[in-house]
Amino acid sequence: MIESTAAPPLRRHIAAVIAGNALEFYDFLTFSYFAVYIGRAFFPASDPMTSLLTALATFGVGFATRPIGAVVIGGLGDRIGRKPATLLCFVMMGGAIIGLALTPSYASIGPAASVIVVLLRLVQGFALGGEVGPTTAILIEAAPPGRRGFYGALQGASQFASTFFAGVIGFVLTSTLAPDVFAVYGWRIAMLIGAAVVPVGVFLMRDMPETAPARTSQPERRALLKSNARVMLIGLAALGSATIGVYVLLFIPNYAMQILHMPAQSTFAATMLVGLCGAVFAPLAGVSSDRYGRKPVMIALALATLILIVPGFALLAHFRSWPALFAVAAILSSLHASGGSVVIMAIPEALPPAVRSGANATVYALAIAIFGGSAQYVIAWLVKHTGDVLAPAYYWSAAAFIGLIAMTLLRESAPGKGKT
Repeated sequence: MIESTAAPPLRRHIAAVIAGNALEFYDFLTFSYFAVYIGRAFFPASDPMTSLLTALATFGVGFATRPIGAVVIGGLGDRIGRKPATLLCFVMMGGAIIGLALTPSYASIGPAASVIVVLLRLVQGFALGGEVGPTTAILIEAAPPGRRGFYGALQGASQFASTFFAGVIGFVLTSTLAPDVFAVYGWRIAMLIGAAVVPVGVFLMRDMPETAPARTSQPERRALLKSNARVMLIGLAALGSATIGVYVLLFIPNYAMQILHMPAQSTFAATMLVGLCGAVFAPLAGVSSDRYGRKPVMIALALATLILIVPGFALLAHFRSWPALFAVAAILSSLHASGGSVVIMAIPEALPPAVRSGANATVYALAIAIFGGSAQYVIAWLVKHTGDVLAPAYYWSAAAFIGLIAMTLLRESAPGKGKT
């Protein structure tokens, strides 16, 4: 299948795609960052850890509809175009986050509040599940020759940028609002800030050219999916491993605050650091993958991450200080975000353009739904029932080992670096 020969998108179009992608992940992940407060507002319990677990379980509910959104909206990205599929996701996510921010607490409307929150999480999951396929396809297909690694890595970088901005907003709000005030509506302000970006992204994308190739028939698409089943299965394992690592990193604020009993300001500062390091180093890994190939870069970074996970968490659990927290967050996020961003880009790059949006969205959403949606609940459960504060490190290490094996099986997809 020949790639689209239409005029390439302008830089402002690419910026809109990146900003919109960051917005979607910001809106989806904000629920996790403020899980302690959301649990108190919508799922009150006598035991604070039980309230947190319930909130994290609701966070995981959003992952249930991600595969459905991937099939429906990701498939639309192949059939009617990347642009309309992306815009649909932006609008749906923006509406859902506004709904979450404005939902009355359990104390005000009772169980109805919990039901509304769960339903809105399902909408968020549907939108985000469909968004990854078309936006990643746009970035890859819009890249100039020899720059696919850099452009594709912007998908992962934008996800970590959303983490950084969430950390900034959380840090500012927790520093300026009294704890009881923040618990009531501070986290709602953070959600509404994310929704404000939606109209900006839609405006910037209004005249973006389509990057999708000419339409192919349904039988042709089925044949392409069948012939690329191996790539999709390997991608499922690699992305499943990568997403467990991401959600362990994103659990650090709750881990440090709820389990290690560290101050909220320090934990949100760590969130900022995780996001900043990921946003900075992911594009650099993409550039390196353009020069040396996808496999050498992502394997080297994955191996370094695997080696340092347990020592890093052991250091944090021993000292329980902000220098230890920042050091562990910076090192692990830099390594994992860099390698993971190359993985996120290498899978769709290895797929034919005619099925790139739908197939990549489905593989990504399944990996996230199966492994990402349960990761934070599992590690919180393990800590509670084993009493071992290193449980997150052991869980992540096992996943990282499996991901490393999957990366060695994935064929090289960088043009000029191997068989394409």
